[in-house]
Amino acid sequence: MKVQLEIVSPEKLLLSRPVDMVVIPAFEGEMGVLEEHTPMIVMLRGGTIRLYEGNNVTDRLYVSGGFAEVTPQRVTVLATEATPVAELSRGEGERRLAEAEAAYNSTDKNDIEALDAAMDRMQAAQAMIEAAEGA
Repeated sequence: MKVQLEIVSPEKLLLSRPVDMVVIPAFEGEMGVLEEHTPMIVMLRGGTIRLYEGNNVTDRLYVSGGFAEVTPQRVTVLATEATPVAELSRGEGERRLAEAEAAYNSTDKNDIEALDAAMDRMQAAQAMIEAAEGA
């Protein structure tokens, strides 16, 4: 049995196809989704989405964050950014990490919302570096 997966970025529909399982980087931790999964909406953190056919990973995509809607038949990922792992650059991840760290260091430490946003950018950049290394 398969689950229909759609990955959408602000620019376009990136992927739409049935898969045996998808693992998404939910904010609370990695989450595997099979057909007949309990419906839910989850926030995504920066990380890698893995698509499975049987026991094999067929595709990996980096996402910098977003949301996923899970229904018993479908997973729709609304990603702020999505890139095939093979196209990632460690250098770009390091550049983003340096920018995020600088933003964090210059943020008013009483501005919790801005600090959280900077920390999310740091985590997403670190996930990009790790994904690029694993490509």
